[in-house]
Amino acid sequence: MSNITKVIARQVFDSRGNPTIEAEVFCKEISSKAICPSGASTGTYEAHEKRDIKNKKYLGKSVFSPVKIINLKISKKLINKNIHNQELIDSILINLDGTKNKVNIGANAILAVSMAVKKLSSKIKKIPLYKNFLIKKNFKLPYPLMNIINGGAHSNNKLRIQEFMIRPDGAKSFSEAIRMCFLVISNLKKIISQKGMSVSVGDEGGFAPMISSNEEALKLIVKSIKNAGFVNGKHISICLDVAANELFKNKKYSIHSNKYINVDRTIYQYLKLIKKFKIKSIEDPFSENDWSAWSKFNKATKKLQLVGDDLYVTNLERLKKGFLYESSNSILIKLNQIGTVSETLEVIKFANNIGYKTIISHRSGDSEDTFIADLAVGTNSNQIKTGSLSRSERVSKYNQLIRIEEDLPSKANMNKL
Repeated sequence: MSNITKVIARQVFDSRGNPTIEAEVFCKEISSKAICPSGASTGTYEAHEKRDIKNKKYLGKSVFSPVKIINLKISKKLINKNIHNQELIDSILINLDGTKNKVNIGANAILAVSMAVKKLSSKIKKIPLYKNFLIKKNFKLPYPLMNIINGGAHSNNKLRIQEFMIRPDGAKSFSEAIRMCFLVISNLKKIISQKGMSVSVGDEGGFAPMISSNEEALKLIVKSIKNAGFVNGKHISICLDVAANELFKNKKYSIHSNKYINVDRTIYQYLKLIKKFKIKSIEDPFSENDWSAWSKFNKATKKLQLVGDDLYVTNLERLKKGFLYESSNSILIKLNQIGTVSETLEVIKFANNIGYKTIISHRSGDSEDTFIADLAVGTNSNQIKTGSLSRSERVSKYNQLIRIEEDLPSKANMNKL
């Protein structure tokens, strides 16, 4: 019953309406499916996403070639392999590709299979997916880093910063955390509407009003927190994802305005924002190769959660380098940046060992697949990024976490921040 009998794949579509891969793994008549997500703001060092660039019927975005590789090559290699031996299966996939960045087969093909294997293993063991990661037995719920205003590559407005998020630090349960976020978002929607601006949402479900000033966006959030009956910096904290790769040129940054300024002045402006708006977390404040800027900023901000995403791309080698440079204190975890479940878990374990916080994250092109919700609980990650409280591909992860909370003992509570 535990040996793989078949692996098939198909082209499906993600939340941006672009093609992506769904893999389905079988052990006799039992199967599990998984869908690979896709990013918009991507780091240079991410594992390769394979697409049919020459297929103009889908504007070069189709994934029929990696689907074919799964159906013809990967399926043959995995037949009769034990579904519970994730590391062996992932190593077979990595070796079959044979390149450092998974260029031949594509990380999207490999990851879809790897995730489906983990799901099917859980199904056959008759345990919830979150219990099948074997990181820690005392499960706790992650705090949501909820994206409520979209900018940068995630919207059509002129905001420099890509994501303006809230984190319900005062919540004692996940259900309460979602309620708190719901109240702030509802008040933000009302404020934006009263100003005569659109309340349409961006790729990750946050509002995308036509504003261009970072401070204007932050003031809207502060007012929304107050109107919801909470205190900024106490009950609710503001967190940012800058995506500075998009705002970097000639060793200068245009994060705080359209004007490019040097690292020292950029840090000075960050420090002003942190103090004025009580910001608790900043992701990707500098470019992916600007190690010295990261280190300088990390030393200047003692209590700030400094998160590396494009800097690390869920890659163990880059995380080790960042640790040596003292570049940050937290890492964003995205499965498709590295391409297998096993490699992702290896990065999480190392991050735990060096005292880094781990934040499990979605991608802007996501799906109804709720794998990352279970991953967050199963790996004892204290935060999760999966968008705003809108769009079903975002809300599905929150709903899964509500189910997991219900499944856990009554003593289970939120993780430590």
